[in-house]
Amino acid sequence: MKKLVSYLAVGVMALSLVACGKKGPGTAADVRVRLPPANPAAVGKMVQGITFAKEPRGRAQGIALLREAVKIDPNLWEAHFDLGLVLAMDSDLSGAESSLKTAHGLAPDQEDVAVALAEVRRRRGLSKDAAEGLEAFVAQNPGATDARSLLASTLRDSGQYEKAIKEAREVLVRKSGDASALAELALCHLAKQERESAKLLARQAIDANPKSAVAHRVMGLIQLAEGDDALAFASFQKAAQEDPRDTTARLNMGGVLLRAGAYAKAEEQYRAALQVAPDDLDAQVGLAAALRGESEGKPGNKLDEAKTLLDKVLDKDPKNGSALFNMGVLLTDFMKKPDQGRPMFERFLDVAPKNHPSRADAEKRLAMAPKSAPSAPPAPPAPATTPPAKAPGGKS
Repeated sequence: MKKLVSYLAVGVMALSLVACGKKGPGTAADVRVRLPPANPAAVGKMVQGITFAKEPRGRAQGIALLREAVKIDPNLWEAHFDLGLVLAMDSDLSGAESSLKTAHGLAPDQEDVAVALAEVRRRRGLSKDAAEGLEAFVAQNPGATDARSLLASTLRDSGQYEKAIKEAREVLVRKSGDASALAELALCHLAKQERESAKLLARQAIDANPKSAVAHRVMGLIQLAEGDDALAFASFQKAAQEDPRDTTARLNMGGVLLRAGAYAKAEEQYRAALQVAPDDLDAQVGLAAALRGESEGKPGNKLDEAKTLLDKVLDKDPKNGSALFNMGVLLTDFMKKPDQGRPMFERFLDVAPKNHPSRADAEKRLAMAPKSAPSAPPAPPAPATTPPAKAPGGKS
């Protein structure tokens, strides 16, 4: 992996739904003192919504019931919170942020709410906003280690490495030897190109908890940075073994296989991730890239499936840079429709950060477009490079 940037990154948040009374730094009862008693009809709708939303097939009905709950009782923060979680699982990140922001306003001392809101903002690429919100929260709740851990991640995302290191160390003061905090500290040093320090910390994380999927993933990222794809793959594989629901490990394995041209094997990893998280946009983009690679020089309908997957992602997230770039490559190089591919590259350049590894390629393609249709080998999305921060109900 060339650079520690997470463009195909974030796995599905492993969030647990709650009914009334979820505890945090301040209890639900503490918050409720300031709010009117919950409307029983709203609570009933909320419980029904949670029940439906636990199954992917019932998610739409669950969302509808939770919307009814917050309409009946706008002060029922738990319903706003649950609605935000379900919308996030459904990849409606804008709607999720709105619901979680409302929940946070109603229950400002609830750590789960603050963390979920920050995680959604992080997934939307709003790491600075996420960090600012978490900084305010931990200032009022110094012992909120989940929030502080995510704060370290968001600070690292936004390039504030020294501040991120400080927050990760604060977590270790409160949770000595915590594997997740050690792994985050390793990522901070890796982002600073301090690989030896990062490797030492990752080994400490694995020693502290040999079953920590996060620790094994971080070791894999260090090995990728050192150019050892085989060792990295083994570390990601170990992470997936320790936590079969670790979609980020699957994404990373898929990315390594894409880079090696093992498209059929990459397809297996992305489909396995989608078995766990059917709405994971990153897994859908990765699967589209694998199908595109498999189709080269062969007849079949894999290109159509790849386009359907990318269309689905862009319907959910029109500014998804990985999907836009991959759609441009698919349309231009494989489906021989450069007139349709060009707008995808233009949209990609509008949303991609300056240091995106595919930016130079997109600019080159646009410069060449008026003269001839560009042609290049499949450009797989980069492997996910940062583990998702521990979300409410998530595993480390």
